[in-house]
Amino acid sequence: MTRMNYTFTSESVSEGHPDKVCDRISDAVLDAFLAEEPEARVAAETFATTNRVVIGGEVGLSDQDKLHDYMGKIDEITRACIKDIGYEQDKFHHETVEVTNLLHEQSAHIAQGVDASGDKDEGAGDQGIMFGFATNETDALMPAPIQYSHAILRRLAEVRKNGTEPALGPDAKSQLSVVYEGGKPVGVSSLVLSTQHLDESLTSADIRALVEPYIRETLPEGWLTDATVWHVNPTGKFVIGGPDGDAGLTGRKIIVDTYGGAAPHGGGAFSGKDPTKVDRSAAYAARYLAKNVVAAGMAEKCTIQLSYAIGVSKPLSIYADTHGTGEVDAAAIEKAIDQVMDLTPRGIRSHLGLNKPIYQRTAAYGHFGRDPEADGGFSWERTDLAEALKKAV
Repeated sequence: MTRMNYTFTSESVSEGHPDKVCDRISDAVLDAFLAEEPEARVAAETFATTNRVVIGGEVGLSDQDKLHDYMGKIDEITRACIKDIGYEQDKFHHETVEVTNLLHEQSAHIAQGVDASGDKDEGAGDQGIMFGFATNETDALMPAPIQYSHAILRRLAEVRKNGTEPALGPDAKSQLSVVYEGGKPVGVSSLVLSTQHLDESLTSADIRALVEPYIRETLPEGWLTDATVWHVNPTGKFVIGGPDGDAGLTGRKIIVDTYGGAAPHGGGAFSGKDPTKVDRSAAYAARYLAKNVVAAGMAEKCTIQLSYAIGVSKPLSIYADTHGTGEVDAAAIEKAIDQVMDLTPRGIRSHLGLNKPIYQRTAAYGHFGRDPEADGGFSWERTDLAEALKKAV
């Protein structure tokens, strides 16, 4: 039986976290290539440490001359990301950081399995399992702990970057322990926030006084009480942040990127991968399907799993779990999903419009639970499939 009364904890990290700096750069490289050619192939990995950024992986354009030209833009793209995030530290500065570009052309052996040819449809870019999840406990149909952990850091980033709170630095982490009663979130038992600050004289108490009003305005009314335990910069000063304080790497924050541990994860990271890679596109499709199942009123909570083989177009399996909240049988949902959406890599990209430069904005504060945007960003957050699913069931 599903537990109804419990406490669940999730964390988020800011755009200035070392791993998120790397995710941002990898996705910026991806966007640059997709802006040139919607069918571009990219798998970009970034490593960052003190005064240094290294970018490697594979890229592919149909025009080899343009590929060479774009290779020369990687340095500019990297510095623009670091500048926008806000790093101007002595040992990690957008103007002085050393950028090493080790990107190379996509492997022909991978390409032959993925590309369409003759009677062969385009295949998945890799084998793997992908999960999507949705729950009606928040308006965004996301788990409350991760949704509000993101929201706190987004709000602090806003006031840092618009000049309202110039003492704040780019690097930060949040963590919320949310109390559930009757299966619904009702409050916060403990809150952890560690944020970089540029003024060395500030104490933990000073930082709490600075951030508390923004946290209170972000969380639902009544969730913070006298019983809530606060830990703000619990280790004391936090002046040296970002890759100067700790090395960063693309793809190390997959739980932060998804559901904060409230749902399974197939293991594949998202950032830096073009949408032929089902690690990314099929995870987006699974979230889209799970969200539409819940939006259709067929369940209060839903997990969708998809699986793929490299070079094979159709998914090997579709699995649905409504966690005891379903209004219809899970097997019927699986059949309906197969009817209403083409889950081949090309079908997913076409349905969700993924061959666009829309990925840099996903690199921080979660890939899910965001509002769909007019240019196609976060298209997987739409609920336009709900009626089709209901009819199919």
